[in-house]
Amino acid sequence: MHYVAYFFGGLFLLNAVPHVVSGTMGRAFQSPFASPPGRGLSSATVNVLWGFLNAVIGYLLLCRVGDFNLRHIPDMIAAALGALLLALFNAHTFGRVNSGNA
Repeated sequence: MHYVAYFFGGLFLLNAVPHVVSGTMGRAFQSPFASPPGRGLSSATVNVLWGFLNAVIGYLLLCRVGDFNLRHIPDMIAAALGALLLALFNAHTFGRVNSGNA
């Protein structure tokens, strides 16, 4: 069951990156709070807050569930798989939105 938490921990940590980066650059970015959700743009402040919340959830899932160890290959595979799958999903989804083909 810990590997499921590590999978989602990696997913949440990866999701924090574009929101925090866009927000700290002062740029609007898609978020679940936009209209329509995931397609419209949320303010930089909303994105910083959303990204920070994602980072906290990722931390809790990785560091407070079980005994996550960066040197334990199965732990890292679970977290990396969550991050990779979300990265591919985001690339596909936001690539369509940002190219105008959504």
